[in-house]
Order: sequence, then structure tokens, then C-alpha cells
Amino acid sequence: MTWFKNYNSSMFVGDCVAGLVTASIALPQSLAYAQLAGFPPEYGLYAAILPLLIYACLGSSRTLVVGPAALISLLIGSSITKLAPQTTQEYINLGANLTILTGLFLSLLSLLRLGSLTTFISKPVISGFTSASAIIIASSQIPIILGLQPNSGLSFKDALLFTGVHLDQTNLAVMALSILGMILLWSSQSLLPALLKKLKLTGPVALALSKSSPVLLIIISIFLVDQFHMQDNYNIAVIGQIPDSLPTINLNILNINRWPELAFPAASIALICFLTSIATGVTLASKRREKLNSNQELLALGAANIGSSLIGSFALAGSVSRSMVNYASGAVTQAANLISAAVLVISLLFVTPYLINLPKAVLGVIVITSVLPMIDFKHIRRCWVFNKADAISLLFTFLSSLFFGVEIGIWAGIACSMVLFIHRTTHPHIAEVGRAEGGYFRNVNRLNVKTQKHTVYLRIDENLFFANVQYIENYIIDRCKQSPEVKHLVLLFSSVNSIDESALETLEALILNLREANITLHLSDVKGIIQDKLKLTDILQILPPGKLFFTADQAMNHLENLNE
Repeated sequence: MTWFKNYNSSMFVGDCVAGLVTASIALPQSLAYAQLAGFPPEYGLYAAILPLLIYACLGSSRTLVVGPAALISLLIGSSITKLAPQTTQEYINLGANLTILTGLFLSLLSLLRLGSLTTFISKPVISGFTSASAIIIASSQIPIILGLQPNSGLSFKDALLFTGVHLDQTNLAVMALSILGMILLWSSQSLLPALLKKLKLTGPVALALSKSSPVLLIIISIFLVDQFHMQDNYNIAVIGQIPDSLPTINLNILNINRWPELAFPAASIALICFLTSIATGVTLASKRREKLNSNQELLALGAANIGSSLIGSFALAGSVSRSMVNYASGAVTQAANLISAAVLVISLLFVTPYLINLPKAVLGVIVITSVLPMIDFKHIRRCWVFNKADAISLLFTFLSSLFFGVEIGIWAGIACSMVLFIHRTTHPHIAEVGRAEGGYFRNVNRLNVKTQKHTVYLRIDENLFFANVQYIENYIIDRCKQSPEVKHLVLLFSSVNSIDESALETLEALILNLREANITLHLSDVKGIIQDKLKLTDILQILPPGKLFFTADQAMNHLENLNE
């Protein structure tokens, strides 16, 4: 709350406008994501009010907006459905317990100062996970926009199977309404901003209007259902009566006995909550040259989720779309979130009675159009061109999430990424080099460089430690076997910044083994920190007649006459 000390009227104006704009987007999204999570619609609004107030007091980002999020809602629905709750109240109770566990996991990570956890999860893993999640979320809404009545939390396979089996029961009126809704939302993404630009409308007002298509769709759909009595005449499912009252704290909803079976999905939700929130927060902070405190973010997100659970609502995270809109609308501080929460409270008390005829299919359309931009096929192609290992981890995460569920998918992706990382570090790049113009040594396979018939120059592009020295030793021996005329081997240590005891012992053995094969080992470009380690061993004593050269160029000049 340090921003409060220097708060002024001009900052309030920016926050007020941003809060109003963000609330107009939060209302339809909260209702839609509550449906995705399998909760009654009012719980989406609950999750967008109290947690937002808590984060505003504890978060280190001045513009991040927390609340219901598509990925988190998907995980909630799939996790609770697997436990087969028998009633709506049992479903809500499980959701609240899942949420408080999520909050406790996040708070524990903050206590352990593990805010840097995200550095161990690669971008390809996150990209593969979010792309698969977007497809799963969209597929889970297909039965709804066709007028079918599926269970919440359907997996990708189950959603497609359910749709295929019940396709003959499609409600044509619902499907027509859904198609019109998609056309409106997709066309407005390009046409509405162009129209506003033509009318010379700019600033927060234009941004609010350009993002208002979901609200417009809700108004139009309610009007059509009401005027043509579509609920009765065409059997269109609507969300029904939403209680026009604020939630209350209910400690009796907590059930510790169910926590063991909720622990794994809660840990997955906590991880994804932190990943998505911190990524959005860092992006916004960089735009304003601010710094995000990752451990403080863990605490704020944990407290926000605990607050959501105490009112019986579901887990939440930082919202990418609402946060970006909040920033673009001119938000300066978290006061914008306080204003947004106040607007949502007013909406809950006075607007919700008018939403009784809102079709569930329209909320499904809003969900689908919200998540489809998350599918990043361009990044998949780019990874395949740049780095095959990254592409493998991305595809593995994508397929694991798609066919085995998002909870398994994210952990499988992390495991795959770690395995590939271990493989890369235990199989370092070793380049055979020669002298180019200017005395620089470059890869013989890339440039036309000078080499010597009886000498091989190898550059090791990795630190030397116990896990990779065996591979390096085998590589060197195999290379020497390929050229029986080799008399000297020069190892360039220009990329070696550390060396451990195992590597020192292996290097000592390598000197002796090569000497038995009548090959003299030399070292060059050895950094001072490595030379200090060598002095603690017998390597420098047994190295002669091999030498320690300052540069590879110096080694080539010295060995040129010897080889001749």
C-alpha cells in the first residue's frame, strides 16, 4: 500500500476510469468462468470481489487484476468432477476446500522464499500447456453451445465423445444463438476498433467500447430470450435467478478430511496460478519500469485464494485480459481494483436480477472466444526451427495435457524439461576448431580455418563436472582414434568457468591415457579460477611435455614447428 502515501486527484481519475472499464469486462467473464468451473454464476462474482480487495492490499503489482481465470476454472471443474460429488452443495464445499489448500500452498511457497520457482519452468512447457488447455476449455464448451447438458469439467476426449454421442439431440435454436454470438464477438474484435477509430474516438472510452462486445452480447441474448419466450418455446437453458446479496464468511464449509485427495490438484492449481499471475505481472511492471516482488506475489495470491474459500467460492489467479485492459485504461495504482470491486458489488446487488434469462450457451461462447487466442501454433513452429529439445518439451507437454489432463500435463512437461536439461548438460557441445583471420579460433564445420595435420584443437562449451566428464573423455578418445596421425591434442577452456573434483581426476587420467597412445595433451585459454583449481592437484606436474598456453593461437604457433 506504499502507493497510498503520494496518492492525488489526478491518479484517482485514471484509476476510476480503469476500474469502471475493467469491471465491465469482469462481469461477463466471471459469470462465464463460474460456469466453466461448475459453480453457480454468483460465485464467479464472489471470486471477483473479495479476493480483488485482498490482493489490492497485499500485491506488489499496481495494475494486476486477480479473479476467475479460464485455466484455473478448468482445473477446478475437472478436479472436483473426478470426486463425483452428489449434490451442488457438496460440489461447492469441495471447491472451497480445494481453494483454501491452493491458498495455503501459495502462502507456504512465500514463507519458503520460493518466488524464483518460475525460472525452473521453461517457456516451451508453459506454451504447450496453455495451448492444450485452451483446446480443452473450448472443447468442453462445445456441448453447451449446442444446447446439450454435459457435466462440468469434461476432459478433451470426454467432451468430444459426449458431443458425438448426443449430437442428434442438438438444440438448433441454441446453436443458432451461439453462432450469432460468435459472429458478434469475433467481428467486433476488428470491426469495432476500426469503427471507433473512424469516429475519432480514443482513450479509455474507446477502449471500453471496443471491449464491450461480451456485455452487448449478453444484453442482446437476454432481450431475445425474454421477447420470444425462448426458454419455454425452444427449451433454451438459462442461468436462472442469481441471489442479489453479498457473500458471508462461512468457516463450517471447510472439511480437513477431504484435503488428502485434494492435495495434488491444489498443488497443480497453485503452480499454474503463480505462473500465469507472475508472467502477467512482470509484463505490466516492465512497461512502467517497476519491479515485482515474486515472494510478495505468492503471499498476496495465497491470501486472495484463502479469502475466496472462506466465502465458499473457487480458486483464482491473475487475469491476463483484464490486467492488460486495466493497464491500457490508465490504471495507476491498486485503487483501480478497489473501484472495480465496488462496481461489481453494485452489479451483484442491482444488476443480477436482470440476468435471469441469460442463456448458458452465451457464456460458453464468451469462454471459447476468450481462450482461443491462447493457442500458440506459431511458437510451436518457431521452437522446432530454433531448438529441437524445446520443441520436444513443448509437444510432450501439449499432448500430455490434451490426453491425460492438465494436472498431469503441467507436471509431465516440467519433468520432460528437466530430463532434456540434464541430457544437455551431460552431453555438452564440443567443437573442433581452427584458426581464422585475426587469430580467432572457430568451428571447422562453419568457416574455412587453418588446421594442423598432427594436432587437434577441441573447445569444450560447458563447465566440467561429475555428470559430463565421462561423455567428454569418451568424445576425446573417439576423436583421436579417428586420426591415427594425431600427436598433439589441445583443449580450449575458454568456455569453462568451473570444474569439480571428479572432472579434475578425469583430466589427470586423460593426460596419462593419451600419453600411452603417444598423444600429448595441452591446455589453452584456461581462466584464472580454473588455474587455481589445477594448482591444487598434480595435473600441472604430470602435464609436461604438454604445456599450458595462454591462447590457442599461441599453441598453434608453438606446435607448428614440432609437427613439421
